[in-house]
Amino acid sequence: MRVILQRVSSASVAIDGIEKSRIGWGLLLLLGIEHDDTEDDIAWLCKKIAALRIFSDEAGLMNRSVQDIAGEILVISQFTLYASTKKGNRPSFIRAARPETAIPLYEKFVQALAQESGLPVFTGEFGADMKVSLVNDGPVTIWMDSRGRE
Repeated sequence: MRVILQRVSSASVAIDGIEKSRIGWGLLLLLGIEHDDTEDDIAWLCKKIAALRIFSDEAGLMNRSVQDIAGEILVISQFTLYASTKKGNRPSFIRAARPETAIPLYEKFVQALAQESGLPVFTGEFGADMKVSLVNDGPVTIWMDSRGRE
C-alpha cells in the first residue's frame, strides 16, 4: 500500500462539479492499493499516519501529530501511485489492485484510520473522476509504502 501524505491547511474533492468532501487543517492522503496488500498493511499505515509528528509546536518544530492538533483527514483513492514507467511512454498499472480487491481494502483503510486516530476521516469516491484541491502547508509532502517498514 502506498500513501502520499500532505499536510494541508485545507483540501476538498469534487465529483461532477459537486463538492463531496472538504477539510480544514489536517492531512490529505492519496492512497494506492496493490493486488497483494492485506489488512496488516492497513494496520501498519494507519498507526503510523495517526502518530506521525509533522505539525508544528509552539517552537516551530514538527512535534505534533494530526491527533494532537485535532485535525481532519481526507483520503482519496489513487491507483496511479502504482504506475510503472519503465517501458514506453504509456504507464502500466498492472501492480494496482483491481476494484474487487481494492474497494474493500480502501473502505477498511478509512475505517481503521478513523478508529486509530479518533478523528473524522472524509473521502472521495473510489473510481470516480475527482477534482482534488488543496493548500499544502509547508509544503510538507511525505511518501509512505507499507513494503518499506524497516
